[in-house]
Amino acid sequence: MTFLDLPEGLAERIIQCNSTYTVRFGVRLRGRMYSFIGWRSVHSEHSEPVKGGIRYAPNADAEEVEALAALMTLKCSLVDVPFGGSKGALKIDPREWTPQELERITRRFTQELNKRGLIGPGVNVPAPDIGTSEREMAWMMDEFRRANPTDVVNARACVTGKPLSKGGIAGRTEATGRGVQFAIQSYLRDPRTPGLNGRRDLKDASVVVQGFGNVGYHAAKFLSEEDGARVIVIAERNGYVANLKGLPIELLKQHQLQTGSILGFSGATSAAGDMTGIELPCDVLIPAAMENAIHSENARRIKAHLVVEAANGPVTFEADKMLRSLGITILPDLYVNAGGVVVSYFEWAKNLTRIPFGLMERRRRERRNQTIAAALEQMTGKEFPADMRDEFLEGGAEIDLVRSGLEDVMRSTWARIADLMEEQPELGDYRTAAYVVSIRQIAEAYEAIGI
Repeated sequence: MTFLDLPEGLAERIIQCNSTYTVRFGVRLRGRMYSFIGWRSVHSEHSEPVKGGIRYAPNADAEEVEALAALMTLKCSLVDVPFGGSKGALKIDPREWTPQELERITRRFTQELNKRGLIGPGVNVPAPDIGTSEREMAWMMDEFRRANPTDVVNARACVTGKPLSKGGIAGRTEATGRGVQFAIQSYLRDPRTPGLNGRRDLKDASVVVQGFGNVGYHAAKFLSEEDGARVIVIAERNGYVANLKGLPIELLKQHQLQTGSILGFSGATSAAGDMTGIELPCDVLIPAAMENAIHSENARRIKAHLVVEAANGPVTFEADKMLRSLGITILPDLYVNAGGVVVSYFEWAKNLTRIPFGLMERRRRERRNQTIAAALEQMTGKEFPADMRDEFLEGGAEIDLVRSGLEDVMRSTWARIADLMEEQPELGDYRTAAYVVSIRQIAEAYEAIGI
C-alpha cells in the first residue's frame, strides 16, 4: 500500500545518497606508518548544512555509513530541524590506541575531511557517535580552526557535542536519553493512545533497558528518579542484572565505571552470559544498544507492553511485524532517539550567534516572577510557599532552557505523528506514520527548490 503521492522519480531521488567519500590516510605512530580508512556520506542536501555523527568502530563500512546518513535525513526532517543528513566513520578500535595517538589520528582525519569540504559550520557538521565523545569533537574543532584561520568566528560551529569549555551546550550529553523520556511521556499523555494498559504515567511501571552506555544510562536515570518507574533489568552484551524492586541506577553506574561491567553489582541478581534479560515481563522495554537486538528468533518471547527504540534500528523488519501481531506498541527510533540532533541544533545555533542561552532574558524573567510573587502575597495576605519560591523566581539557566526546548520539540513531533495516525488509520503503526511525516516534508523541500 502506498501512503505518499510523490512525483515520478522523486522517491528514487530521496532514497539515494548524494555522495559518499572514502578517505585513506597514514599516521606515523609507534615508530612506523599506520594506514587508516574512513568515510563521510552525505545523503541529502535539501536543507543545509548536513548533520550527523562520526563513529570509531572496527566493523564500520561504507554501506552502514550510507544507511545511517539516510536515517539522519529522515530524523532531522521529522523533528523539523534545518539540516540534511550525513554520517561518518573511521574503521578503528579506539581501545587499541592511547589518547595521544587517537588525537593524532583524529586530527589527520579532520584534515582529510576539511580538504574535501566535508566539515564546516555551513556545510557539514559532525557530532559524537559510537566510539567518539566530546573529546574527539574538541580535537576536530581545533584542527578545523587551525586550517581555516579566516573563519575563526564561526569555527566552533563546525562540530557539535563539544565540551562546555569549547563552545558546547549544557544538556548535550544527556540529550538522547532525555529525549527518550520525553517521547514516552508524550505517548502516555496522548488520550488517543492505549497508554500502559490505560495508565497515563510511569509511576511504579516496570522498565527493562538494554544497553548501559550514555543513552541507556540517562534514560534509566530520568525514568526512575523523576518519573518513579522501576528499572528492573539492565542488560549488556555479557549478561544482565535484575532487581524487581528497582535498580539504583546511579550506584549501578558507579559500579560499572569502577569494574568495567554491570555484573557483580551487590544490589541486584547477576546473570552472566545470559542474553535473555530483555525477554522478562515488563511494561516498557528500551533497546538502547546496537542494531537488530530484537529479531525473528526472540521477538515472540518479548513480554513488554511498549517497546521504545532508543538505539538505531534495534528491531528488525520481521521482528517488527511479530511484535505488532502480539499487540505490542513500538515507538520508532526515528522519533525516540532524535534528542541528540535537536540539542546539537541548539549548540550549533548558540555557536553561530555567540550568545549563551538565556543571556538576554534571564534577569527580566526573574524580575517578572518576583513581581508576580509579591502581588500574590499582597492579594492573599500569605507568604509565597518557601519550598516553591526559589524555583519560581529562577530565571532559567541554560540547562533549563535546553530541556524546555527539547521537550517542546519532542511533544510537537509526537503531535504530528499522532495527528497523521488519526487522519490515516490505515497507516497501521507509528513507524509508518513517522516516515510519512518525514518524507512528505523532504519531498516538499525538493519541490520548492525545483528538484
